[in-house]
Amino acid sequence: MARSRRPALAAAVTLREVWAWSMYDFANSGYTTVVITAVFNAYFVAAVAGKAPWATFAWTAALSVSYLAVLLSAPLVGAWADAHAAKKRLLLGATFGCVLFTAALYFAAPGAVALAIVLVVLSNFFFSTGENLIAAFLPELADSQAMGRVSGWGWAFGYLGGLASLGISLAYITWAQGQGHGGAQFVPVVMLITAALFALCAAPTFLFLRERAKPQPKMDNPWARVLHTIRHARQFRDLRRFLVCILFYQAGIMAVIALAAIYAQEAMQFTTRQTLVLVLVVNVTAAAGAFGFGYLQDAIGHVRAMALVLAGWIAMILLAYTADDA
Repeated sequence: MARSRRPALAAAVTLREVWAWSMYDFANSGYTTVVITAVFNAYFVAAVAGKAPWATFAWTAALSVSYLAVLLSAPLVGAWADAHAAKKRLLLGATFGCVLFTAALYFAAPGAVALAIVLVVLSNFFFSTGENLIAAFLPELADSQAMGRVSGWGWAFGYLGGLASLGISLAYITWAQGQGHGGAQFVPVVMLITAALFALCAAPTFLFLRERAKPQPKMDNPWARVLHTIRHARQFRDLRRFLVCILFYQAGIMAVIALAAIYAQEAMQFTTRQTLVLVLVVNVTAAAGAFGFGYLQDAIGHVRAMALVLAGWIAMILLAYTADDA
């Protein structure tokens, strides 16, 4: 009977656990939405780097360094987590790191380019590491036939978290601008708000989400296992194809996410408030899309659903390319 009521969940998994798992997406979406997408990226180019010709390149280079660090470390982190049943412990460390370095962006004043770059690299590294670790809980929570559905719940909840963080940030920015404050005064405070919301909203994850994996003391050295997998990569044809595809897929998506607000403010003369409103609207549609596509993914298959998403992304990017900035 329990399975008929909750066919999406694996055995012995409670709705409270799924909520706690989804709350991590709710919590960390404030970071990627406010820091990477809507506020700090444009602030870095316009204020920290003073609109220097190299400012946008410096921003993208900082993100590239952080993603390269994730690319190199993720297999090792995952192997260690499997050997020691330590996903939750490592997730706590990644969360602490992201919250700490996001709060430290408060000190990234105009002209402090090196400090801002270091803090962005570190905060984004810990954010991305946390993303990998929280995703690793999905197979423990969802029924094998409902991965897309449960994943969609998490993503949709995450976009709602981004909406909440943006809404609070927008309210503060509106008040600050009404007091005559400029970006150099209100953006650092927004970084503190973002860090605090991340820490607060992630608490249910660590209180209610169970670590179901068991330590594997007889497992070979996790680092050696990673090297063994790399050496025998030719045997995993589907995995190799998947990794290559996701490399280019994520590269394209992250380029749009990282540069959209910069383009809006520098080329289309959006104000900070207009940019936040734009991202708010995007988050609403993204939440609906994530929720609906989760069900569609289970119905038509993961590959077909991904093909539809890619087709949509390509069409929208081509449409944006032809847009007149006037």
